[in-house]
Amino acid sequence: MGYLLRKVENIFWVSYPVVLCPSNKEDLGMAKPSPKHAGDHFLVVLGATIRSTRISLGLSQEALAVDAGLDRSYMGGIERGEHNLTLINLAKICSALDLKISEILIKSGN
Repeated sequence: MGYLLRKVENIFWVSYPVVLCPSNKEDLGMAKPSPKHAGDHFLVVLGATIRSTRISLGLSQEALAVDAGLDRSYMGGIERGEHNLTLINLAKICSALDLKISEILIKSGN
């Protein structure tokens, strides 16, 4: 499964915008964990709640990612608590899971 890249000015669009500087133009790999927030208790618990909800609905990680309009590897990082996801991405995930944002937060105990 390949990535579709579209360049607009200095921005390459993968499944989310990646701004490239000259020193890292060759690094077009997977999204990297947030260096500051990866492993944060809140993100780990939220990710585990997303994973358990996905599994209870019988969805694969890839199916959820496609339904939410996100990259599968990024979704895996969210479920592992590696990414400090945006509110917009949380809304996309909740919509794909047919939940309100408040419901996923309550389910995660946050």
